[in-house]
Amino acid sequence: MSAIESQFKKADNATKSKIHTWLTGSYDETTKKEIQSLVDAGKEDELIECFYKDLEFGTGGLRGLMGVGSNRMNKYTIGMATQGLCNYLKKNFPNQPLKAAIAHDSRNNSDFFASTTAEVFAANGIHVYFFKALRSTPELSFAIRHFGCQTGVVLTASHNPKEYNGYKAYWNDGGQVIAPHDKNIIAEVQKISSIDDVNFKSNPALITEIGEEVDNAYMDEIVKLSVSPAAIKRQKDLKIVFTPIHGTGIVLVPEILKRFGFENVRVVQEQAVPDGNFPTVVYPNPEEKDALSLAVKQATEWDADLVMATDPDADRVGIAIKNDKNEFQLLNGNQTGSLLILYMLQAWKNANKITGKEFIVKTIVTTDLIEKIATSFGVKYYSTLTGFKYIAAKIKELEGKEQFIAGGEESYGYLIGDSVRDKDAIASCAFIAEMVAYAKDQGKTLYDTLIDMYVEYGFYKEHLTSLTKKGKSGAEEIQTMMKELRATPPKTLSGSKVEWMFDYDSQVATNLLDGSTKKSELPKENVLQFKTADGTLVSARPSGTEPKIKFYFSVNEPLASKAEFATVDKKLDAKIERLISDLKLA
Repeated sequence: MSAIESQFKKADNATKSKIHTWLTGSYDETTKKEIQSLVDAGKEDELIECFYKDLEFGTGGLRGLMGVGSNRMNKYTIGMATQGLCNYLKKNFPNQPLKAAIAHDSRNNSDFFASTTAEVFAANGIHVYFFKALRSTPELSFAIRHFGCQTGVVLTASHNPKEYNGYKAYWNDGGQVIAPHDKNIIAEVQKISSIDDVNFKSNPALITEIGEEVDNAYMDEIVKLSVSPAAIKRQKDLKIVFTPIHGTGIVLVPEILKRFGFENVRVVQEQAVPDGNFPTVVYPNPEEKDALSLAVKQATEWDADLVMATDPDADRVGIAIKNDKNEFQLLNGNQTGSLLILYMLQAWKNANKITGKEFIVKTIVTTDLIEKIATSFGVKYYSTLTGFKYIAAKIKELEGKEQFIAGGEESYGYLIGDSVRDKDAIASCAFIAEMVAYAKDQGKTLYDTLIDMYVEYGFYKEHLTSLTKKGKSGAEEIQTMMKELRATPPKTLSGSKVEWMFDYDSQVATNLLDGSTKKSELPKENVLQFKTADGTLVSARPSGTEPKIKFYFSVNEPLASKAEFATVDKKLDAKIERLISDLKLA
């Protein structure tokens, strides 16, 4: 420790102690050599980033850069998280045989991390259902419910860059771990004072490999939910281009489209093979225009009807459709989610299935257009905190009392039916294709449906601005920004008076005009929202999975007719630009 003490001046004592522990403890020689080389090279800043804190559960569980150290994804941080989870399970389910399901995506090291997780579970006497090859996050959620597991883990960093990996922990309902379990698991992890407390000595007899039989059961549930099979039969030649962006979607998306009845699906071959280096894209993120560029090019050449792209763990999907100029246009998550929910509610209404006990769920940063749609059909709507785990929690809360139809969030995540308790790009791809087929069967495009929706319910337009603030200093900067917004909230935004500030951390909504307050019913979270007199909504939220602070903008105007779309669209764009300027984000 003396060499580290004398050599490094920036690192605090806790960080230095962690470095020393990793150099002298029961860690493998490769890990020790890598740390020692950083010490010898005097790379103090890098070492601080690797060791200054422990990885924490955020909205997506455990997620971080891969590498050595307590603040990195590696065998040991995963082992400690899993051991903590095992200890917690034994306390929560005493005298019960414990079961866990494990899956992984196409990222580098995901298979190794999944095997490590399985071995620690098995070493602790927990029976593991282990997907022998890569599988999607929604199928992992399904498997937990299918096998009656108390927990599950999927190894993925979703859409993050290739340097990242993650560990998403699930509870017995198939939803991601939420309070109080998330914090309690962390507390158990923190009780582990040494890596020697982690049992890595696997029991292979407790690991059962799974695969095709779960695929079939999962897809059977999705097919049951189809609402327009007749339209698909008539439109079975619908031209669909699909890309998994080197991810897990390749396993089941083409197959589920086939089972729904679509016979004309082309996969972007350059992106068809799973590859954790994601060689054809900068970010494997269907929110990014560039990630869909190869698919759109192919669709344009082929004169396709629909483009769909899934992220590495296949829980999110981005789409492109033809606009009124016959050019492919990417839809954002709010647009696709609104269209899907409108489509499902209309189908339920046509089938006389709406009884007053049905509901949909969205998150607080997702468009209020969904709320207007649900209300018009006499269907209840609920808003939750950001993160699909909260949507899953609401489904669980209302199970047996009310009927869930669909839900979604602006970050390209949607769910149809409740056999899965996380966002599901496999099912969503099937239903998006069905929705396009239904529109075509009526002589319309999905773009026509989009504009019609705006005319009926109002033209809602959303925008997301993300500021990346990396490392310890970045995290501190983000907290300062939130503190300042709380202390001095804006009085006007885009020329409209700010009426309400919703502070989900203090769970208080404050009327900034008269000072009155009301209590929020949602759990605590570091999110601020400002609502203006003209219905504009601005949300500020530090990301739970990335080194970013995100600003969500939602503006709206009536749309009298399709002919006025371009004019109103420009007006809304100008409004968003002014909001960004008002908050000094550009």
